[in-house]
Amino acid sequence: MKQIDEIKKYLDRHGIEVWEYQAETATSAAAAAAVGCSVAEIAKTLLFLIGEQPVAVVTCGDMKVKSSPLKKFFGLRGKVKFPQAEEVVEHTGYAPGGVCPFLLPKSLPVCLDKSLERFPLVYAAAGNSRSAVPVTLEQLQMLTGGSIAKLCEPI
Repeated sequence: MKQIDEIKKYLDRHGIEVWEYQAETATSAAAAAAVGCSVAEIAKTLLFLIGEQPVAVVTCGDMKVKSSPLKKFFGLRGKVKFPQAEEVVEHTGYAPGGVCPFLLPKSLPVCLDKSLERFPLVYAAAGNSRSAVPVTLEQLQMLTGGSIAKLCEPI
């Protein structure tokens, strides 16, 4: 598994700071409380399996991913499901509650949900459940190589 120090070094090269907390940031609500922002401003990174193919979606904390647009965007068929914790680690290199959009395996396709456009800055995890990274959508796109699409609706 990747460690927060590796994420810090990577993001520092791009002029992006990692914030660390004593409090848990494993959920959007907990992260928002720690950061001092709205739940919507939390950029959660979610892993899905479409059939057996893993895909990642970065979306706002107040949104849920819809299966049909997800499959259409990635051009895949099959049942959409959340992976088990060990599969999350296997496919992302991070444990649930700390999955971040940075330094994901090159083979893992990433989509950035259009809901992120609502904010000049969002807060992503930094590889553990006690961190946040203030980042713009443009920075997310540059660092993840992800495309922007509308895959979500409000919770």
